[in-house]
Amino acid sequence: MRHDLPTGPLQLGPLLRYVGETSATVWVQTRDRATVRVRAFDREWSQPTFTVHGYHYALVVLDGLEPGAVGDYEVHIDGERVWPEPVADQGYPGLPPSRIRTLRHTEPTRMAFGSCRTSVPHDADGNRTNGVDALRSFAYHLSRPDRTDAEWPHLVCFLGDQVYADDTSDEMQEFIASRRDIDEPPGEELKDYVEYAHLYRLAWSDPLNRWLLSTLPSAMIFDDHDIRDDWNTSADWQREMNATPWWHGRIVGGLASYWVYQHAGNLSPEELAEDEIWQRISAHVSSGDDRELDLTDVLDTFAERVDRHPDTYRWSYSRDLGESRLVVVDSRAARVLEPSRRSILDDYEMEWLEGQLTGDIDHLFIGTSLPFLIAPGIHDLEAINEAWSSGAWGKPWGKVGEKVRRMVDLEHWAAFQKGFAHVLDLVVAVAEGKRGRRPGTITFLSGDVHNSYVCELDPAQLAPGSSRVLQLVCSPIRNPLSRVVRAMHALAARWMARPMRLVAGASSKVPDPAYRWSVTEGPWFDNNIAILEVRGEGLAVEWQKGEVVGELYDEPHAREVAHFAVQ
Repeated sequence: MRHDLPTGPLQLGPLLRYVGETSATVWVQTRDRATVRVRAFDREWSQPTFTVHGYHYALVVLDGLEPGAVGDYEVHIDGERVWPEPVADQGYPGLPPSRIRTLRHTEPTRMAFGSCRTSVPHDADGNRTNGVDALRSFAYHLSRPDRTDAEWPHLVCFLGDQVYADDTSDEMQEFIASRRDIDEPPGEELKDYVEYAHLYRLAWSDPLNRWLLSTLPSAMIFDDHDIRDDWNTSADWQREMNATPWWHGRIVGGLASYWVYQHAGNLSPEELAEDEIWQRISAHVSSGDDRELDLTDVLDTFAERVDRHPDTYRWSYSRDLGESRLVVVDSRAARVLEPSRRSILDDYEMEWLEGQLTGDIDHLFIGTSLPFLIAPGIHDLEAINEAWSSGAWGKPWGKVGEKVRRMVDLEHWAAFQKGFAHVLDLVVAVAEGKRGRRPGTITFLSGDVHNSYVCELDPAQLAPGSSRVLQLVCSPIRNPLSRVVRAMHALAARWMARPMRLVAGASSKVPDPAYRWSVTEGPWFDNNIAILEVRGEGLAVEWQKGEVVGELYDEPHAREVAHFAVQ
């Protein structure tokens, strides 16, 4: 169902972002320059807005909280309460209050995750073309009066393609056409920061999803469509994009807006204090200058720099979840693309990841937009293509291999064998207790591929008593493949395994994986969101989809698609 964008002082949000045991952050976009106040637990915290390209934002840090505390909160802008909205103004009446629930160290982790969500209306037309939004059905499920605190996740982890900058809706195209000639490059795709700002409003303004994001902490990482399809697939792709007259504005706008809308909220207060952009904000507040801080030039320069020199900034981050840890890895912006030393992570990023992949925790979760473990036949195909594209069978054939790489989207972890092999060795070392007490499970959480499945590393190849090593994929939240493509994908995953293994195994130019794995569940192709729950040394995971009965578009019910458990 179509809903108008907010027009009052609160333009977007609030989004409850980081929540730990003693602190939380609340993000908002306001219509004007303002002081934003958050009231909760009989206290108040405030933050002045900063501006970027004429838009106004605040990230309010709530500190000094008690572990395991639960309390409603309000947002005030310049003395006016703007959240919760007055009942008369609510686009969806009867939603529960937004709450902050701080973590308790001994509480088992419960986490939702998924990826790939388009921003089209939630009406009959939108559901026919893009399916029912699984995130929205999950929101409706949690909003019902009979839901208990035990059902609430500690956070939702969005694993890429939160917005589609290259595949825009009719509403987005109307906005683009209102400010430039849509027949000129980049056409219906996004051009700059201003268009990104509008795209995020379309993505996060539906009342049900807006409420969910206001009360369920979120962690996010980009994938290619947040910028453009196949972003950083190869050096040739990068050179081709840099040669276009519009790419500079796109990448600067995409990365600058990503810091504002997604990345800043990923960080704990301690990590924010070390962030170079947040330090500008903190210094301005501390100076007593009553003018609004304009970060336009700072963020544009920053975005240009980190695109050209990825090793000068890290988008990856980690969160402690009681006795578990979530490590979220940037597998897009930090790539080494030179064929002679290709890696999905540069040395700076890999060194950081090595420090995060340790034991002495109950469970280790690794969020990466691209699946680390994919169907073995597809893995071998991508490994063969990497060698092919790198000129292993001659330079002329390398050019053909590069064309195939881009045409078939062969650019997952398997297509960057150096990084894949190193991370696999690290994970096995953790699983076998060589980097601290072994966790119960080591679980990769991923999206991207528009189908969901479960993979597991062969336990027989690991030392007795090792951690279970799993790959859980949940994709898409709302962007399903056509039935023909679904059938082709499922077929390819099955029939390619044996021939690709024969080809890969026969060539010394293609590295053999040090360990085996298999797809144990799936694939399934519904729009869905996954909910994971720690149970002792094991896990239970449920994938849910949304269903609309009749024309009750604002009451999408959640239905189980699949269930998986590790004892």
